[in-house]
Amino acid sequence: MDYKRELDDLLSTVFKEQASDLHLSEGRHPVIRVAGLLSPLVKKSVLTKEDTTGFLKVMLDGEDMQIFLKNKEMDFSYSHGGVGRFRVNAYFQRGSVGIAFRWIPKTIKTLDELNLPPALEIFTRKQQGFFLVVGPVGHGKTTTIAAMIEVINQERAEHIITIEDPIEYVFEDKKAIIDQREVRQDTKSFQNALLSIFRQDVDVVLIGEMRGIETIATAVTAAETGHLVFSTLHTNNAAQTLNRIIDSFPPAQQDQIRIQLASSLAGIFSQRLIPRISGGLIPAYELLINNSAVANLIRERRTHEINTVIETGMEQGMIDMNRSLADLVRAGEITIENAYAHSLNTRILERMI
Repeated sequence: MDYKRELDDLLSTVFKEQASDLHLSEGRHPVIRVAGLLSPLVKKSVLTKEDTTGFLKVMLDGEDMQIFLKNKEMDFSYSHGGVGRFRVNAYFQRGSVGIAFRWIPKTIKTLDELNLPPALEIFTRKQQGFFLVVGPVGHGKTTTIAAMIEVINQERAEHIITIEDPIEYVFEDKKAIIDQREVRQDTKSFQNALLSIFRQDVDVVLIGEMRGIETIATAVTAAETGHLVFSTLHTNNAAQTLNRIIDSFPPAQQDQIRIQLASSLAGIFSQRLIPRISGGLIPAYELLINNSAVANLIRERRTHEINTVIETGMEQGMIDMNRSLADLVRAGEITIENAYAHSLNTRILERMI
């Protein structure tokens, strides 16, 4: 088999079908995910152990292949013509290679095109602060942050640095200058790259993912010292996000990180991509804006009250997830069943619908 040609054909299929993901593993047809649902490409042959290894060798050079064989898994990016880039994770399963591709479109969509709230633009115009986009894996966090970075790119003459593993969306300089650093290729680690920003005349920092307390601590410090910092976490909502960050530190350091978060946090945006009745996916979301009341709750170890603040904070611009779900149901965008499936408090959602 010509693995390069076959891989190009599979990735073109992802583009044609507007799929989000492609899965290759031994003993199965190639599988794509469209609008959240897995669909096997039954016209393609069932893959063998040699096939999946052959596809991997197309994408990795000899040195990277040796790193993969040693570590048994690897994240990297792969470009395919004019289609865009793919974030790739290769791994072993039952002694053979499995590969998961996530499509990163070449064009960065606007917030409006993504059906995201205009309130997010407020955070792109801040001069400093810490803004997090959170949610489960595969629910559009990277795409949302890319749209926000692109707003800055179009509006302000700033120096933006992204630190990613791997680089996903590729930005073109407009008013801003944007340097994109990939872990392992351009820097040894997130932590090393973050420490370097203090000597690189940086205005805005995008950290692909918060990994470890050293990265979190440095990111918060960067936000305190005049930088606008964006990042992501795999958490369900704002309250859980704050607890995850604080609990990742040893008990002796938790009061300090609470104080730092209370002063540096700009906001937390949580989102879910939900099947749309008309086809495709549409986001439901929650937005926490850090104000004096929120900052006090963080400092006073009362993060369990954050949900109530969001529910009652519409006048301050906050957005409640259940209200977002209920609005989508009333607009005929999603089914009631899907609204309940994505709610973290169905009892409150029931009263709204």
